[in-house]
Formats: sequence, C-alpha cells, structure tokens
Amino acid sequence: MDLELRQLRCLVAIVDEGTFTDAALALGVSQAAVSRTLASLEHALGVRLLRRTSRSVTPTSTGLRVVAHARRVLAEVDDLVLDATSGHAHLRIGYAWSTLGRHTLPFQRRWSRAHPETDLHLVRVNSATSGLAEGACDLAVVRRLLDDRRFESAIVGLERRLCAMASDDPLARRRSVRLADLAGRTLLVDRRTGTTTADLWPPDSRPVTEDIHDVDDWLTVIATGRSVGMTAESTANQYPRPGVVYRPVRDGEPIAVRLAWWKDDPHSATQAVLELLTVLYRET
Repeated sequence: MDLELRQLRCLVAIVDEGTFTDAALALGVSQAAVSRTLASLEHALGVRLLRRTSRSVTPTSTGLRVVAHARRVLAEVDDLVLDATSGHAHLRIGYAWSTLGRHTLPFQRRWSRAHPETDLHLVRVNSATSGLAEGACDLAVVRRLLDDRRFESAIVGLERRLCAMASDDPLARRRSVRLADLAGRTLLVDRRTGTTTADLWPPDSRPVTEDIHDVDDWLTVIATGRSVGMTAESTANQYPRPGVVYRPVRDGEPIAVRLAWWKDDPHSATQAVLELLTVLYRET
C-alpha cells in the first residue's frame, strides 16, 4: 500500500475547511482534484473516511483516527523539511549514561550565549554510539573508542574512574579504593556503552561481572549492597542517589571523554562544540 502526502493533506484540508470547495481553495487545486484524491485514499485504505451530504462533510469514526494520524505524519514531515533546510538550526548531542558531569550546565549556558542561532538538545540513548548510528543525534559523547569507520572522534577531556557502592559497604568508609579491593566482588557492567571490563584486573584476581543496561537499574542494584560498579566521574555528578556513594579508584586509569560525529556528514557546529568542551575540561 502506497500512501502519498498529498492524499493526507487533502483529507486534513477537507476536515479543517468543512467542504470540498473550501478545501480546493486552501490547497490551490480544483474541486474535482480534491474528490479524486480523497477517493484514491479511501480506495487505498479500503475504508470510508468521510460522510458527505449536500450540506456538510464529517469524518467517520475511522476517518477521525486516520485524520489524527495524518496530522502527526504531516507535522513530522514539516519538521524534517525545516531541519534539512534550516542550515543546522538544531544541534542534538547524544549520550548513554551521563553527559558531561559537572561541565554539562556550563556547556549549555556558554553554548546558548555564544551560538543563540543553534538550539542545543541533549539526548540520552543507551547504545554503543549514544544514538549516533540510530540517527537520534548529530554528535555524541562517548567514553570509549568507536570501532566503526563511519565515525570520527576526538578526545575533549579526561575523567577520574570511580567505584560506586552501597553507603553501608565497608569500603565506603575509605576515601578511595584500589582495583585489588574489588577482586572477588560482583561488578555490574554495561558491555554496550561502559568502560569497565574484567581486563582491568590481573587474570587471577578478577571480579565476577553481571550485565546491566540502564544507569537507574545499575544504581538500584548497587544500593542493595549486592554489587558494586565502576564508572566515569560524570556519573557521580549527574546521578547522586541515596544509599549509594562514589569513591575514586586510585590505580584506575582515567577515562577519556570523546566527541564523535559522522565522518562523511559532520554537523556544521562540530568544531565549535569540540573547542568549547576542550576548554571546559581544561579549566578543571
């Protein structure tokens, strides 16, 4: 079944204008063209959409549902056209678990002051590319190198590696922990987006790992005391949680924060974002 946008626009125009004549005027076509277009839509769907009398045109119950869907589709198409023709007036930056930690708010505020013509939106997508491959964003904040030739990336800063644990965990009494302190514990990891793997430990002293796929679930389980987690410093800043404390891992290597983008179609604001993020991380 092939539906055309002109058919949906015709249906909405008839309902909004109230008559075929007025719909034809609004669309800039003949009344006969409106009748043919509606008939082709009803034929394609196999249902009657409008009740027509000599005085009025009203949607059937099915027609009401189709009109509601048609309005949403047409609105999405209008947004698509605006996005494609506006010269990148919108900038979506994706992230998986946390954006930029303590730098998130300063980044948003500095960006709005320096680039008021480009609306900034932060989008959480828990995927390996933080929504870049899925088309959910234009740029992505990632914390491990993307093994995909379609993307380019650059390091904008470094973050400390922290251990998350229940507030009554014996390790919580310390100001920091070592990797060896976690040997034999159960470690919650997100293999799709996380930076923590068993390879951080020697083969003979690795913790047991369990998979998890969402930061809220991760924190909920850790708060029970059954497991611990390791994460970038930004997670602690963005997700404080009663019953959970974060402690620096003294011998854990810092985590690189990267900005990633499509190699063959970078957003026009990519360089500006790179420069601003690098400045923010460098300041601390």
